[in-house]
Amino acid sequence: MGHRTRLLTAAAAAVLMAASPGVAAADHGDRPAERLQALGHSPHPATFLGEPDGVRHVNSDLAFWGDLAFNGNYDGFRVIDISSPREPREIVHQRCNGDQGDVFVWDDVLVRSWNAKKPEARLCDGQVVPAGFEGVHVFDLSDPADPVLVGAVELPCGSHTLTGARDGDRLIVYSNNSSSTGCTGGDLAGDFIDVLQVPLDDPAGASLLRREPLEGPLTAIATGCHDAGLILGKANLLACASADAINVFDVGNRGGSLADPEFLFTVTEPGVGQAGTNGRWHSASFTWDGEVLVAGWEPGGGAEPECETVDPPVDKSVFFYDARTGTKLGQWTLPRGQDGVAENCTIHNYDVVPVEDRYVLVSGNYQAGTWVTEFTDPANPVTLGYSDPPALVPPDLGGAWSSYWYNGSIYESSITEGLNVFRYRGHELKGAPQLDHLNPQTQEFTLQ
Repeated sequence: MGHRTRLLTAAAAAVLMAASPGVAAADHGDRPAERLQALGHSPHPATFLGEPDGVRHVNSDLAFWGDLAFNGNYDGFRVIDISSPREPREIVHQRCNGDQGDVFVWDDVLVRSWNAKKPEARLCDGQVVPAGFEGVHVFDLSDPADPVLVGAVELPCGSHTLTGARDGDRLIVYSNNSSSTGCTGGDLAGDFIDVLQVPLDDPAGASLLRREPLEGPLTAIATGCHDAGLILGKANLLACASADAINVFDVGNRGGSLADPEFLFTVTEPGVGQAGTNGRWHSASFTWDGEVLVAGWEPGGGAEPECETVDPPVDKSVFFYDARTGTKLGQWTLPRGQDGVAENCTIHNYDVVPVEDRYVLVSGNYQAGTWVTEFTDPANPVTLGYSDPPALVPPDLGGAWSSYWYNGSIYESSITEGLNVFRYRGHELKGAPQLDHLNPQTQEFTLQ
């Protein structure tokens, strides 16, 4: 596969103009907001209401390569032209009928999560996926207007989310299974990371390389990672958000590698992921100097209203730890209570903006929307801006699945709406570099 640096060939551009729906009105501009200016909107309306598994196509996570955004959904993924953030346009919706649909992208390769086995055969890019399959699918993106399924890796506990990086002539992809429920193949409990390898010259040859065991849980059932954050450069750390114990690994400085991480320590927080807390660690990331670990959890499993004014701070917070020792440095608590009992809400998916002189977090928090927070002093974080959608009527699961900074804009994957784009109106993000690409759970360099 050739290295793709241009957005579209002339033929693909013609497909784009012919197939893309018109740009819908950006109703995300009508929300209560501070310092977030609504830009474009790529519509993909969807719902959990009345759409059972196998039918629903709600929007999930995001990845970016050049001027393309890849927006996962429960029936495949969309490829979206974001060369104009004011007018993002769908190029194609590639169908692949396994829920969750987390994506990892590298050049002409896309890996997609298939979360759980299905009782009947399904289709992925028109190919039959047999009943009982769970794992990942690998696509060739040489023509972004026509992604082609070229390979699959079956995994006994499925694939809920993906994190990865290039390792020489291959990709190393960490597949996180999130739950031990329904695991197959011996006495597996799901308490591990599946480490995959994808040869760059033969993506169809993707395979399971090994399983990395996890320490813990300390008080509850083994669940594996929900998600993992990876930082390379001088830091070389991997953090797995698992059950009640975040596992931190070395992947290059102290005996570990991308293919074989070396366990360092666990991080725990009172009231998070422990027996009786109705949730578990969900997400992990780092500051771009590799000094601070940013951790979030998901009380209520993403379906319950855990950001109400009356909820305890621990339920609606993101936590900051020393990335080398696990010592707690502080936490930010969502300051705007979600008082609708039907507004599902937790601090969900986020990234840190790569600016050298400060720490700034962009987070997507379901029906609490998109927030921008400075935590240069982790003990005293400051809210910079937000865009908070109204409660869905009739009650539905919705809001911002993910919100990420990428090349000057903030991209929000709205579960029921599609892709919303914002611009932050403030000086705190000035100086952030232009990136060639971004898989938000992977930071490929460090800033000092």
